[in-house]
Amino acid sequence: MNGKTPHIVQYQGSKRILAPQILQYMPKRFDRLVEPFSGMAAISIAVAKDKRADRFLINDINLPLVKLLETAIETPSVLIDKYAKLWNEQFNYGDNHAQHFYEVRERFNSGDDSPENMLYLLARCVKGSVRYGKDGKFNQSPDKRRHGTNPKNIHANVSAVSFLLKGKCSFSSADYKEVFERTRSGDLVYMDPPYQGVTNARDNRYLSGVPFDEFAAAIEVLNRKGVDYLVSYDGECGGKEYGDELPRELGCKKILLNAGLSSQATLLGKRETTFEALYISRNLLPYVDAVLHRSRMMEFAT
Repeated sequence: MNGKTPHIVQYQGSKRILAPQILQYMPKRFDRLVEPFSGMAAISIAVAKDKRADRFLINDINLPLVKLLETAIETPSVLIDKYAKLWNEQFNYGDNHAQHFYEVRERFNSGDDSPENMLYLLARCVKGSVRYGKDGKFNQSPDKRRHGTNPKNIHANVSAVSFLLKGKCSFSSADYKEVFERTRSGDLVYMDPPYQGVTNARDNRYLSGVPFDEFAAAIEVLNRKGVDYLVSYDGECGGKEYGDELPRELGCKKILLNAGLSSQATLLGKRETTFEALYISRNLLPYVDAVLHRSRMMEFAT
């Protein structure tokens, strides 16, 4: 991809930085990209920018997140204006601007999960990191050192994303297994389920977990339907592996993507590289061979 791929707002766990590596293993053209665990839809945005597909199914169990994406993509000016008004309100609180965040969070948790409220919480909270309590309520704190993403930047970001995806998407907030059943020939499914290390129990980063055995069994639906897919699922850092590998019976190829230096290790005074695993379905294996061939040719040239 040429140039910088846009994003709406900082979102912890986004695959935006890894997108160029992930797209290497996709066909140059396909009918529709399906994201059952979309988050902020970083891969859909990257695929649209690279003009690999013209249709997209964006799904996430987090309904307010899906509503935010749909508004940003289909009616960007509405979101931009409402966000700017909400963002500017915090300056009425003087030095206690964090109180404004808590009030918006309370409104959100009381049922006002409007797109502008969701966007403001993401733009203003610590590290753009979604956190939910056991009661399912958003409980992340504000970053008290800053005021969140400036409306001018939101305007540029949202407008760029809308330009790429407007009129090309369908949106849903369904269980991922239901999304698998809705796939069809010509689809490419990209999956970034909740971090495997916490998926067997309730975790405050996600509205719901995805048990390993259940997920592995569900992928068989895609194999039976002949639908191609890629899965970001486990990884390693500092020689330590995180999560179990998907069963060999699925016929996937596992590739490790360089995700850069571990921020957690850096805080501890260590320099450790994080690698995230990407599983590639059997019909896409020729793309693995092509990437490896290009890599060997580049090494030979140098």
